Amino acid sequence: MTGSKAYEANYKNFAWAIPTHYNMGVDVCDRWAAVDPERPAIIEIDANDEPRPFSFAALRAESNRIALALRRRGVGRGDIVALLLPQSRHVAAAHIAIYKLGAIALPLASLFGPDALAYRLADSGTRALICDAPGLAKVQDIRGKLPDLQVVLCLDGAAPGADDFFAAIAAESENFTPVNTLAEDPALMIYTSGTTGLAKGALHAHRVLLGHLPGVQMPHDGFPQPGDLMWTPADWAWAGGLLNVLMPSLHYGVAVVARHLRKFDPEAAFALMAKHGIRNSYIPPTALRMLRSVPNPRAKYGFPLRTVNTGGESLGAETFHWGREQLGLTINESYGQTEVNLVLASSALWDVNRAGAIGKPVPGHDTTVIRPDGSICDDDEVGEIAIRSPNPVMLLNYWKRPEATAEKFLGDWMLTGDRARRDSDGYVFFLGRDDDVISSAGYRIGPNEIEDGLLRHPAVANAAAVGKPDALRGEIVKAFVVLNPGFEPSPELAKEIQDHAKTRLSAHEYPREIEFAAELPLTTSGKIIRRILREKA
Repeated sequence: MTGSKAYEANYKNFAWAIPTHYNMGVDVCDRWAAVDPERPAIIEIDANDEPRPFSFAALRAESNRIALALRRRGVGRGDIVALLLPQSRHVAAAHIAIYKLGAIALPLASLFGPDALAYRLADSGTRALICDAPGLAKVQDIRGKLPDLQVVLCLDGAAPGADDFFAAIAAESENFTPVNTLAEDPALMIYTSGTTGLAKGALHAHRVLLGHLPGVQMPHDGFPQPGDLMWTPADWAWAGGLLNVLMPSLHYGVAVVARHLRKFDPEAAFALMAKHGIRNSYIPPTALRMLRSVPNPRAKYGFPLRTVNTGGESLGAETFHWGREQLGLTINESYGQTEVNLVLASSALWDVNRAGAIGKPVPGHDTTVIRPDGSICDDDEVGEIAIRSPNPVMLLNYWKRPEATAEKFLGDWMLTGDRARRDSDGYVFFLGRDDDVISSAGYRIGPNEIEDGLLRHPAVANAAAVGKPDALRGEIVKAFVVLNPGFEPSPELAKEIQDHAKTRLSAHEYPREIEFAAELPLTTSGKIIRRILREKA
């Protein structure tokens, strides 16, 4: 069944079937290794642009060795194991190992600077870290701030305070008995930014993968189909790369292409999709806007794309229409947050797509737009996107933040802080954020972390970060800076402060614009009124 009737039937008849005992690592790896061991799981693209398939059997063997190596070093159930690596088969194997061990994976983006890493590793109490040489160099500088970090395995060889990853796993057996975890046991934590305080760790259970599956099938139009092959330029450390792409694809036995891109290149992306036969992709809106710079891409590259999913920010009607004209398909949007992901989506197969709209609720997710009192908004009335609990895709809690967890809920509704309206046909249109989180190139960026980084520069007395509308990225980070006595505003000083922030924070967080101000607008309690600054930006 296709078309809107198929959507209505699927939404009406959907029922969750979450088992009591469930382990993500066993599900996405060992299950397939037992029935189809040579089936490709990860296809790495090497420096010569040649594919290197990595089977489910190989994935099982490596993940078991990693689990045993971690256990030998004292890592066990409930311990935090951080991953600081770009896309590769080793990332997938390490995630699977951590889940099978009963530990908790903490993916960290390679672009994080030392301050961002220090906060996340210390706040989480990370016990073990798997990284490469660039990641190790960052961590070595902050090791003194990380008393809980006892184990480091480096893919680029041994170093002071770090064991050789490959030597460590070579010493172990390929046989490991996974921990018999409950679906409700914690498995994964991803830090998400907010407006009050620093980033918060969203702790998820093993069931989170099962909760994502309907939200992957819908925007990928009946995924999987014969011949499907998945790729995303998004870092697997982010929810979009990990839970929208890597883990669901492995669950369905669909191979995932891994290619480490230091910088997104639209021509290289089209060439990659064409040469390696990529049929399915999750591409953030900013990257899609960059792809638009390539004229006549189908005629030039002849790529075999079947589905493109996007999310993290609004796609926009112009890029929506470009997809139909230049890609020969409908770009299907999806919506969610790190705390509760893939709850709204579009689907060309189900005739659920409308320019400018996110889509409709994904089967299994009671998602709507509500008023401040929790009542459901009328058609075209502006309110807040909310999702009814319980729901398998929802976080267990914010790490060590019970108050923040409680504030995320209004009765049975989980609040998103995102403003939207729902039309009479059930389509949801995203309008903006209730809070001060900046949405840039698909990333949600909290202003406090940026401001803290800026304040480390000796010239900066005070700073406020806001989002400024941008045609390419949705928003860019703009900082208003008050200088200390003895410093004078100048383009050179602005550049110096930007460079400082770029090295201390993350590549996507640094302010692309700096405006000097004599003072910042403050409330009577001393809080920055960012609304005024956003209007000024």
